[in-house]
Amino acid sequence: MNIQWYPGHMAKTRKILNDNMKLVDVVIELLDARIPISSKNPDFDDIFKNKPKIIVLNKSDLADEKVCNSWSKWYNSKGYANIFIDSIKGKNINQLKGQMQNLMKDKIERDKLKGRISRPIKTMIVGIPNVGKSSLINKIAGKASAVTGDRPGVTRGKQWINVNDQIQLLDTPGILWPKFEDIEVGLNLAITGAIKDDILDTVELASTLFEKLVRLYPKNLMERYKLTSIEGKTGLELLEIAGKNRGCIISGGEIDMSRISAIVLDELRGGKIGKITLEKPEDSGNGGNG
Repeated sequence: MNIQWYPGHMAKTRKILNDNMKLVDVVIELLDARIPISSKNPDFDDIFKNKPKIIVLNKSDLADEKVCNSWSKWYNSKGYANIFIDSIKGKNINQLKGQMQNLMKDKIERDKLKGRISRPIKTMIVGIPNVGKSSLINKIAGKASAVTGDRPGVTRGKQWINVNDQIQLLDTPGILWPKFEDIEVGLNLAITGAIKDDILDTVELASTLFEKLVRLYPKNLMERYKLTSIEGKTGLELLEIAGKNRGCIISGGEIDMSRISAIVLDELRGGKIGKITLEKPEDSGNGGNG
């Protein structure tokens, strides 16, 4: 299952990013804490080059805390400023504001010497679709300033938002990249909801998710879908059993595979299967996609 999705507005977004780089002091690169490797757009490092950057991993409430700690240690070992947040509940948002001001401390001091005392820190928030950029902005700003939604591709244009006298935020649309070189990256993005379900084979996707859970979180999988045995069974076979156990039956006693697949993906994205992280630092050749 080779997934590719690059709507036309994403090419425009790349232009927005390039055009606004000179205006920006700090970049917040927002990743999904469940898939830190797959949710990192490889083009961003080239676009942002030497800009001060904070790696912010959202949806940490849905991720495995132990694995989040491993990622934090990895980022720290590479010298990357990083913070795990929950943009819905506001976890660690104040800490993030502090990090932004800390990164800009020297520049603020230089501005003061030039008589520019109250210039706000201009921050650009970037990330893949549906990673929670607008929710994060609303939490930082303390009001519903950005359009939010639970589907990818809600924000379509750039918008500057004044948080206070100290911080200005630039919200940008979610952006993927033209070609996923690694099939696993496309699958992980699709499983977690960064790619629209209506262009996907959801049965194959849910089967793939089950295979990942057999390897990573077998207990969660068995408990959630009342599976007595997972040994030697394919993801598709386990999905069929889960469908039967959940009563997803159509006429003739057949399993409604589309329905159980939609349920499984929805439950993974909503944290109902448990706190799940699909990637660890050691899963990538360079220990992460930094």
